[in-house]
Amino acid sequence: MYLQKTIKTAVKCNGIGLHTGRKVNMTIKPAEVDEGIVFYRNDLSENNEIRAELNNVSDTTLATTIGMNGTSVSTVEHLLSAFSGMGISNAIIEIDSFEIPVMDGSALPFVELLNKVGILVQNKPKKFLVIEKPVSVSDGTGKAMFIPSSEFKITYDIDFDHSVVGKQSYHMTFSPDIYEKYICPARTFGFLRDVEYLQAKGLALGGSLKNAVVLDDEKIINKEGLRFPDEFVKHKILDAIGDLFLLGMPIIGHFMAYKSGHKLNNLLLKELLAHEECWKVVHYLNGEERNETIDASFPHYSVYATSVR
Repeated sequence: MYLQKTIKTAVKCNGIGLHTGRKVNMTIKPAEVDEGIVFYRNDLSENNEIRAELNNVSDTTLATTIGMNGTSVSTVEHLLSAFSGMGISNAIIEIDSFEIPVMDGSALPFVELLNKVGILVQNKPKKFLVIEKPVSVSDGTGKAMFIPSSEFKITYDIDFDHSVVGKQSYHMTFSPDIYEKYICPARTFGFLRDVEYLQAKGLALGGSLKNAVVLDDEKIINKEGLRFPDEFVKHKILDAIGDLFLLGMPIIGHFMAYKSGHKLNNLLLKELLAHEECWKVVHYLNGEERNETIDASFPHYSVYATSVR
């Protein structure tokens, strides 16, 4: 768990974008150590590289979008969640459109693809960000925070004015096994009453009962029902794991959220980095913690180069 990882061979998939409704072909390829997660838009001839880093988040409206030099790729959170859940540090993703395919609305298809080709352990330690003091953000309705912990833990609470969803809470100590069994299969969800409004704004154009849990005013429309009784809060956790992955390294700390979403998750990471006294970056050699020595290739170097101690 302390070493960087990539995949053994390339793997392909295709589908449609949740919000654009466009067909997308995607190839995930191995990458070298310290490469991170890099997207390439094969439909463009120039400025087609987008690095999955916090500095490159350009929009958080109903999905997370990243961009560089005027080029963007949207709805990256499910794929990034799969990478995080499986401990993958380095990968190249080639797509021929500007949105990641939604597949079945969860991260499970991506996890299955990655398991199919296998994970390659690379001979270089990961960097970990350790939470040392609490940090929080709020928008008046929702709240998200980090507090110190010896492990990566997540506590998430949601509260929807709907009889099927209502209040749900889930707590977990992160592990790849728990992620794969209980989190990655949880699908995105939406309300039928919102569909017309969203589509008028150019969103949810690819949404269907094949890639989302849809609720009318009283019930779930999907004939197969839910995968978990608490699938709704588990999908929010799936999204958050993908959003937090944009920090560029795993977190050792407790992430707590109430009615949070992509915007608050993103703001929390920025607030964290703005408070140098609240964190440190380490790596592990032979299971022992070592303070990280920074260099110019470190993710977000310009943001917190002076903060690593």
